[in-house]
Amino acid sequence: MDEKPNLQALERRCPTKLVVPGMIERREFEYIRHGTVNFVAALILHDGQMRGWCLDKNDSEHLRPVLVELLDEFKDARRVYLIWDGGPSHRSMATKEFLKGYGKLVRVFMTPAHASWLDQAELLLRAFSERYLKRGNWESRQHLIDHLEAGWREYDRLYAHPFSWSWTRRDLNRWLTRHKT
Repeated sequence: MDEKPNLQALERRCPTKLVVPGMIERREFEYIRHGTVNFVAALILHDGQMRGWCLDKNDSEHLRPVLVELLDEFKDARRVYLIWDGGPSHRSMATKEFLKGYGKLVRVFMTPAHASWLDQAELLLRAFSERYLKRGNWESRQHLIDHLEAGWREYDRLYAHPFSWSWTRRDLNRWLTRHKT
């Protein structure tokens, strides 16, 4: 699970001039700012599906209802591994206490600082941003929210696939032994 905090709902003052033969696309640098959206995404590894939520704030108070919705989907599972970075809303005492309420169902892992390449949800958000947010133009904050909601559902339909891990702990230990020197 990861978030893209403070996505700006920007509207270009002038329309983008599309590509024509011999000329590249041209965009005006001036924009109208319509506020921000905090987008939270979860990657379900078993099927490669994405879940997305738009929050007003990137804090524990707004994150906990998302966790209820996400974890409710897996209430019959033996265990849920929640892997995320050390963001303030993830580390907060309120979030930790809330997750304790799930007992042994939820096991939380934090990726190390400066190791975003380990965070699969962050990699998913990077790919999602390239496809669905780059060069966007939104007339309002709600327009951006609608775009994000439709975008992650389309991503699931077109691109989601199960993740099949090929490396085991044994493979890692062999690699470490070979590369110790």
